[in-house]
Amino acid sequence: MKCTDNQTGKSYYTEREWLRIQSKEQEEKKKLRRLGLILGLLAAFTALLIFLVYYFVIRSHDYTLSLPYDRSDAVYGVQSLNLHSQTADSFAEDLCVTTGDVNTDQIALASYSAGLFDLNQKEVSYARDIFTQRSPASITKIMTALVALKYGNLDDQVTVTETAKDIEYGSSVCDIQVGDVLSLRQLVYGLLIASGNDAAMMIAEHVGGSVDQFVALMNEEAAALGATDTHFMNPHGLTAEGHYTSVYDIYLMFNAALEYDVFQDAISRTNYYAEYTRGDGSAVAVTWESTDWYFSGAAEAPDGVTVFGGKTGTTDDAGNCLALMSKDQYGNPYLSIILHADTKDSLYEEMNQLLSLIEN
Repeated sequence: MKCTDNQTGKSYYTEREWLRIQSKEQEEKKKLRRLGLILGLLAAFTALLIFLVYYFVIRSHDYTLSLPYDRSDAVYGVQSLNLHSQTADSFAEDLCVTTGDVNTDQIALASYSAGLFDLNQKEVSYARDIFTQRSPASITKIMTALVALKYGNLDDQVTVTETAKDIEYGSSVCDIQVGDVLSLRQLVYGLLIASGNDAAMMIAEHVGGSVDQFVALMNEEAAALGATDTHFMNPHGLTAEGHYTSVYDIYLMFNAALEYDVFQDAISRTNYYAEYTRGDGSAVAVTWESTDWYFSGAAEAPDGVTVFGGKTGTTDDAGNCLALMSKDQYGNPYLSIILHADTKDSLYEEMNQLLSLIEN
């Protein structure tokens, strides 16, 4: 018997052939159903395996937090806290750390606070009252420079405004005038080398939008560094109520600023030559000289120690202050800081005593 097309009447298959075709199609459908069942079982097995791995391997290692906002809990990777600064050990693992005075029997200093920090060994080589809050004078400008370098564009052109004159008469300046146009880079060099308070004000206004907003940034950065004994009221360091820091906090700020090549270059210079324009378009050329006696030749470091650079500071309230980066004869770096020496002479004499503790 043949199968026939109803429209044309033509025969295509015999009945036996047609049954064979139908049988083959049914077999194919059965194979597809079996394949679908196998894939379904495989997917279910995979899901079960993932669940078992999560439950017995991953979840079993989770910590249950009894105090979910306790920073000392092990889940945060912090095993203990520094009782003085409330700074986690994990935060301070690359820093010099001490809980009090160190080696004060080695030298006798009349300055109020002093510290020597071995940056390679991460050790405090000397410490006396390094957590005591004191007026820092122009040591403040280390943080001013740090914020400028972090948030500013050194190639920006800055037009000097009346804000530059809003400083104490007779204080250290770069002698920039209203209308002058300088780069932010030049202002940073003037800030660190000549200790220009006028440069500090223009940096603050340009980078922060206003002096107050810039000072707020300074305080935010200090807090982020763990400088808990620090609060700034201005970008230059002239005496103001509520403006203070400590030797240890200066170390934190100085150490952070050293990450910037421009900062390292600026503090290492004996002078800086700058060319810029007045408001009337005329050219200005000045050389700003370092205020550091080690660079002016008025003081000489102990044998085997090279003073790389630093920042000075002097006011009636702060006394004579100095923060230095020095290196031993092998190039190992140290930070040394003195706050409130009675005179410039005693400041550098005592700094040399501090530097003499560097092992050569």
